[in-house]
Amino acid sequence: MRSPLRPLTRRGLLTGTVGSAALLATAGTLAGCGTKGAQQTEAGCKSEDLSATEKKVAFSNWPQYMDTDEKDESKRPTLDAFVAASGIQVTYTEDVNDNNEFFGKVRNQLAGCQSTGRDIMVLTDWMAARMIRLGWVQKLDKSKMPNVEANLLSSLRGRSFDAETQLAVPWQSGLAGLAYNAKVAKEIRTVDELLTRPDLKGKVTVLSEMRDTIGLLLQSLGHDPAKFTPAQFDDALNKLKKAVDSKQIRRFTGNDYAPDLAKGDIAACIGWSGDVVQLGFEDDKIKFVVPESGVMLWSDNMLVPNKATHKANAEALMNHYYDPAVAAKLAAYVNYICPVQGAQAEMEKIDPDLATNPLIFPDDTMLSKAKVFMALDEAQEKEYETKFQQVIGA
Repeated sequence: MRSPLRPLTRRGLLTGTVGSAALLATAGTLAGCGTKGAQQTEAGCKSEDLSATEKKVAFSNWPQYMDTDEKDESKRPTLDAFVAASGIQVTYTEDVNDNNEFFGKVRNQLAGCQSTGRDIMVLTDWMAARMIRLGWVQKLDKSKMPNVEANLLSSLRGRSFDAETQLAVPWQSGLAGLAYNAKVAKEIRTVDELLTRPDLKGKVTVLSEMRDTIGLLLQSLGHDPAKFTPAQFDDALNKLKKAVDSKQIRRFTGNDYAPDLAKGDIAACIGWSGDVVQLGFEDDKIKFVVPESGVMLWSDNMLVPNKATHKANAEALMNHYYDPAVAAKLAAYVNYICPVQGAQAEMEKIDPDLATNPLIFPDDTMLSKAKVFMALDEAQEKEYETKFQQVIGA
């Protein structure tokens, strides 16, 4: 059931395909995203649900984020099982290659209260928060998703951008923490070691994803990434700048750090758990570390956009993927953190090794150290992203 090492993981696509200039350009135009003309309300943009008479649902997701049949990649076992059980036909499209790029695809329709042609879209926390802030997402009916209500991990409840879990349902999750190659580096346990240890100088890479990198630095300073002040952000940024100026950090990366870490070209990095799971299948010297100060938790979330006409069908699909047996089959393929309580027991029947992998099924101790980055308003998003890009040399 294990998927082979993939050259570009889903999380890597988040930043690997977008240059720094594009990130700055996006930050520069954020103020326009929340103008009065773009903002929608539930009362002002009503959506009709045709699920009772139209047994279909259009599902937009990231590439390589759904289980496929080993012998026939056109078959998606868990999705095919949903179709067979429900009679709802699924149009599944892998057209989310980057959060900002996808935002550009749907922005004009959603700002104008028009249909995107999609019933489910999967977006990362910060983009989900932006969509919610703009009023572009339909409220979900929890009574139609009993599996979600029962089985969503407690660590993913009460998130700042969707406290009641009525707008965004996690698809998969992951961690940003430390990683090192034990063939070329001694064990690291803290962010401070990564940024100051002499034997690592010039052999360290750090993620160009602001929320993951700054989140870890905030934790290392005793601040809470889920609730911090502008002064605390600057505190973390200054710590990062010192490591840049001292040449401790070689460069900032998307997930292109992975092959360098595997080869030993870099000794240690800030990295993503999904990459390290994949690398670990090939080489057990590649280690993921939850820093003593804490780790960042992120999710990609299923959302129903305004004017989607099959909301109840979308809710049925979400409910299907929160059946622990279904969730385990999906997790066995994608190798990210499974957001579904009870899936670990089901994974034992599929692959006992994966069932004990803490990067797919974190224990309570690990999750107790995990934080979700604070939801930002438009002004914060622009200010923080611009400051961060200036420090990393974008």
